[in-house]
Amino acid sequence: MRHNTINYLEIPVSDIAKTKAFFGQVFQWQFKDYGDEYTCFLDVGIDGGFYLSAKNFSLAHGSPLIVLCSDNLAITEASITQHGGKIVKPVFSFPGGRRFHFSCPCGNEYAVWSE
Repeated sequence: MRHNTINYLEIPVSDIAKTKAFFGQVFQWQFKDYGDEYTCFLDVGIDGGFYLSAKNFSLAHGSPLIVLCSDNLAITEASITQHGGKIVKPVFSFPGGRRFHFSCPCGNEYAVWSE
């Protein structure tokens, strides 16, 4: 733990099993379950977990954006759609790289970027 740093993210999802399957298949994430309503994601750049909730988040509702990294946007985008995600903002350029936004099968909005 480091003083005054972001240490952990907790993300609401409506279906733990569906979320684990999606992030496991698309991003090769591993998980550790704590009961039926919480799972931690392991070794993904920051510690955190998914908790069962009827809520979801998007930029349109003022939520922060969680941005994931990819070495190949086209391959990641194809994997997202193949495994039940939806592209909500196509690839665009910005200072420092390119990115797109997607929603996971539970409806939460994320982005993927590459240099």
